[in-house]
Amino acid sequence: MKKPFERFDMTKKPISTRWFLRPLTYMLSMPDVKKHGAVITKKGVEGLKPPYILLCNHNAFLDFKVATAAIWPSRANYIVAIDGFIGREWLLRNVGCICKRKFTSDVLLLRHMKRSLDAKNVLVVYPEARYSLCGTTAVLPESLGACCRMLGVPVVTLVCHGHHVNSPFWNLHDRGVRPTEAEMTLQYTAEEVKKASADEINARLVEAFQYDDFAWQKERGIKTPYEGRAEGLHRVLYKCPACGKEYETASEGTKLFCRACGKKWTMSELGELSADDGVTEFSHIPDWYEWERECVRREIEAGTYSSGELTVDVDTLPNAKKFIRLGTGKMIHDMNGFRVWGTDTDGDPFEMKKSVPSLYSCHIEYDYLGCGRDCVDLNTLEDTWYVYPHGKDFSVTKMALATEELYFAWRRAEGRECRPGLA
Repeated sequence: MKKPFERFDMTKKPISTRWFLRPLTYMLSMPDVKKHGAVITKKGVEGLKPPYILLCNHNAFLDFKVATAAIWPSRANYIVAIDGFIGREWLLRNVGCICKRKFTSDVLLLRHMKRSLDAKNVLVVYPEARYSLCGTTAVLPESLGACCRMLGVPVVTLVCHGHHVNSPFWNLHDRGVRPTEAEMTLQYTAEEVKKASADEINARLVEAFQYDDFAWQKERGIKTPYEGRAEGLHRVLYKCPACGKEYETASEGTKLFCRACGKKWTMSELGELSADDGVTEFSHIPDWYEWERECVRREIEAGTYSSGELTVDVDTLPNAKKFIRLGTGKMIHDMNGFRVWGTDTDGDPFEMKKSVPSLYSCHIEYDYLGCGRDCVDLNTLEDTWYVYPHGKDFSVTKMALATEELYFAWRRAEGRECRPGLA
């Protein structure tokens, strides 16, 4: 019998940042904060002392550095996905990070959050739970309002602008955008959050989290002259609005183009698209993305959505040491949710199913760690699988959109309200 994988110890209590590491967190953050001329506007937080919850939007690694600058010199505990711990578990635990497997319901995490606040720290949470794909707000979990109310401390939001256009998820090259901006705003005092209902809290937080980085860029007139600024954009904009073909878009330099019909678009220094010939279907990148969502929604409403059966490689992350190749298998994402199955390197079968009600969204990666392949990240409370489909007839972006739209369709079928911005 093979030896079972060692699992990450999720039960370890969070610790406050070690005194000797606190200056290090500041020193590692400030060069980039200054490089991008980050302007942090504070509203209602003057004199606010921990404990409090800091809810941040999520577009790039710069988010963490600006958050560190915004709360300095207060200590913090940060909710971080397990892949962030790879090869640096000791360091992350000792600067105050709390491990989480994405899109899982974890009662133990709530206890860790309470311990963090009891220690009079700032609890830093990224409720979108993944980088935004096109610089706009991702859905927030419906449980957020109830969680804030239960913890009973002040709730503050930190919404950053410019981080996506500086280093978009689909091409992480730093474009040197300057200045960036952030608003740190008190949403609720401890007394107010205890009196508010979960629905009221959710409504206010959804409103506070509305942002659009490309609109912000255009309004500010901030140019990104980087010559490869469109490279990777086809990973998000996978469907051609001219001919309707999927998985045929590609990008190079400042150009986005469709291999099926030949249509081309140029991305300007202000982040806008214009067709080289003919009509410009979408000049605003998030509009193209939302059109793709509408197309996926129609497939789901017709009951026809399916990725088809894809051959995949599956890597498992049972702990924070490294990914382990579990094996090659199959994956399908359809009206029933995700199913991944196959045979591991020892010849034993493996399988993971994620039903539609169990997953309101999912985490995806483009060209993960420079491997040239896109993947879907699926989790249980004990394991994380990075699933890499073979071939080109798929889009992990479409799977992410479909995960959300399948969940919303399930809610409607159950007679449950679908509130804008919440899942």
